[in-house]
Amino acid sequence: MLFPIIMAGGSGSRLWPLSRQLNPKQFLPLADANVSMLQATLQRLDGLGAALPRLICNEQHRFLAAEQLRMLGLENANILLEPMGRNTAPAIALAALSALETSDKAQDPVLLVLAADHLIQDVDAFQASIQTALPLAQDGKLVTFGIVPTHAETGYGYIEQGADVGLGGYKVSRFVEKPDLVTAQEYLACGSYFWNSGMFMFRASRYLQELENFRPDILAACRKALAGGTQDMHFTRVDEAAFAACPDDSVDYAVMEKTADAVMVPLDAGWSDIGSWTALWDVSNKDDQGNVFKGDVLNQQSRNTFVHADNRLVATVGLDDLVIVETKDAVLVAHKDHVQDVKKIVEQLKNGARSEHINHREVYRPWGVYDSVDNGHRYQVKRITVKPGAKLSVQMHHHRAEHWIVVSGTAKVTNGERTYLVCENESTYIPIGQIHALENPGVIPLELIEVQSGSYLGEDDIVRFEDKYGRA
Repeated sequence: MLFPIIMAGGSGSRLWPLSRQLNPKQFLPLADANVSMLQATLQRLDGLGAALPRLICNEQHRFLAAEQLRMLGLENANILLEPMGRNTAPAIALAALSALETSDKAQDPVLLVLAADHLIQDVDAFQASIQTALPLAQDGKLVTFGIVPTHAETGYGYIEQGADVGLGGYKVSRFVEKPDLVTAQEYLACGSYFWNSGMFMFRASRYLQELENFRPDILAACRKALAGGTQDMHFTRVDEAAFAACPDDSVDYAVMEKTADAVMVPLDAGWSDIGSWTALWDVSNKDDQGNVFKGDVLNQQSRNTFVHADNRLVATVGLDDLVIVETKDAVLVAHKDHVQDVKKIVEQLKNGARSEHINHREVYRPWGVYDSVDNGHRYQVKRITVKPGAKLSVQMHHHRAEHWIVVSGTAKVTNGERTYLVCENESTYIPIGQIHALENPGVIPLELIEVQSGSYLGEDDIVRFEDKYGRA
């Protein structure tokens, strides 16, 4: 049986301002308006007879990941939490160790390692390649999937196809770093070079065996991190100090480029890693002038332009080859030839100690979501949505008071020693220093307006006494 391992780390800075540190591209509905990239990756497994997937993601994204799994009926799937990023070789090592630990002792699970943020348009072709790779992996090969190139691409690494090993696989002659344009054109003309997809299949024991051979330091650190970890509901937390000491390395460098058993299976399935706004424009449906418009957009004589409007009307007049992305707190305007430099804007935001690269105005929490509607000197206004049955932590603030106005639904409020209901068009007041909690006892979402006032309004002014989601 296949054990899918979905790697959902990464910040997706090239897709700012839609992608943010706390809500990166794998959790966004980019190529499909109805499901996120992660959810599309999980749906792609339907029909393969695979085991329940295991997700690897950053600690910061745990509740966002869990909610997206729940929406697909996969709430029992295990989520392995990394306290910090250490690249793909350690991530896969943790997954392999965990799979062997939790599998039947007679089994040596075959891992299917996938990235959560890839687009694959031809699911049937994808699943056919998986079936081709399976007997090779069962035979002890370390399989990678080589994307059949459609053009001379300089943004991907390449795999050179070697001798035919039978069963639809080919020996890997070598892995090649991202080439310049002339070299990429030569690779395309040659026909024996494929894009490196970053997807793999191998037995858990074979990967660990090769990691032991080539990077025993990584394997030792991962064993220690997992052994010192804890299980919290469906979350597996590794030991932070042990994992912090683990070297940072990719699976390509650590294992695939060194092993004698690397095999490639070709994949021609409309693949893209959606690594830039231009890449998203490439795979989107276009009008007769080559434009892609999402949201409320009016156009006059613009061509080959991508516009994503989240909240406001965006009007374009006489534009060529531009990317415009509008969110509640930021607007990006870029030439399509320079979209790879969007990450430099993110670096500017980091260096300037700004917050627009970290999160949107809308912030997701395990209990729901809040939108920072307005703020000024000594006040802040939020629109809060609490899911049915959800409860915010029992908490207290040293520097701010809060006014809650219920817009729809019913709030159950703990305010000091009192617990009471606040209904639509009613309000309540939480003084500074008062221990309090907010809960939605109903069956519909609770919508309320929160007005904070005080000398300090930062999110770190929260003292939690009790939290059903395990937050400190």
